[in-house]
Amino acid sequence: MKRMEGDALEPGLYVVATPIGNLGDITLRAVETLRAADVVAAEDTRNTRGLLTHLGISSRLVALHEHNERRGAERVVEWIREGKAVALVTDAGTPGVSDPGAEVVGVVRAAGLRVVPVPGASALTAALSASGLAFEGCVFAGFLPAKGAARREKLAALAAGPWAIVLFEAPHRVKDTLADLHASLGERDVVIAREITKRFESIERVPLARAAEWIAEDGDRTRGEFVLVVEGRAPAVDATDPRAILALLLAEMPLKQAVALAVKLTGARRNDLYAMALELKK
Repeated sequence: MKRMEGDALEPGLYVVATPIGNLGDITLRAVETLRAADVVAAEDTRNTRGLLTHLGISSRLVALHEHNERRGAERVVEWIREGKAVALVTDAGTPGVSDPGAEVVGVVRAAGLRVVPVPGASALTAALSASGLAFEGCVFAGFLPAKGAARREKLAALAAGPWAIVLFEAPHRVKDTLADLHASLGERDVVIAREITKRFESIERVPLARAAEWIAEDGDRTRGEFVLVVEGRAPAVDATDPRAILALLLAEMPLKQAVALAVKLTGARRNDLYAMALELKK
C-alpha cells in the first residue's frame, strides 16, 4: 500500500533521531518525517511536545516508553497494518541506543512490516569525533550496571579488549565509574564529554589515574549527562615474532630505519627483514 498525497509517508515505523541538546541539530528529513507521520510515539510526550511545538508540528502524539513498550509495540503494528506511518522518538538521540525502542523495532520487523531509520545527532559519534583519541575500533558499552557482580564482570570484559571504550554515565555515578575504570583498565587516558551540544558543553582529556579526583575538584564538573571515551589498549607484541615487531616499527618510522632496528632487536637477517618490510608495506 503506497500513499499518493504529496509528501505523505508510506506505512511503516520511522525511527527518528532527535537533537541531544541543541535543537538546531535536527535534520531536515527528521522534521519532514515528524510532520508527515500519522502518529508520533514518544518516550515522554511532554518533552516531545516541546520539540514539536518548536518545529510548528501538530502530529498526533502518544506515549511509548520502557514501561509500556511491549503493549505499545502491538499498537504500532496495528497502526501500520491500517496504513499509518508511525514515527518513533525518544527524549534525545536515537531510539534503541541506550534508550527505549529496540523492542518496538523488533516486534515490527518480526511482523514483516517496514522499518525506516532517520538518523541524526549522536552523543556517541560526537564524543568520539572530538576526543582526539586515535582508535581502530571502539566498543560502545552504554551504561554500566550500577554496582555489584554485574558491574565487575562488565568491566573485566571491557579490560580484556584492545579497543577504545565509549560509555554513557549519569552525574551521580560518574566519579565512582571513573575510579572503577582506572582500577579495571589501568593507565590510559579518558575523554570526559559533558553536556554535548548544550550551553555548558565541556570536553576534557585526563589520565584515568586522576580522573575521579579531577572531576571532584569542581562541583560543576559533575553536572549534566556524560559520555566517557577511554583510550584503547595497544596490542601486545610477541617479542619473539620478527614480523610483529617489524609491523610495529613500520607504523612509527621509515622502512630502512625500521629494518635496522628490527635487526638489532631480533637478530634476524637484514635481507629477510627487508623483504618482509616490503611485503608489509604493500
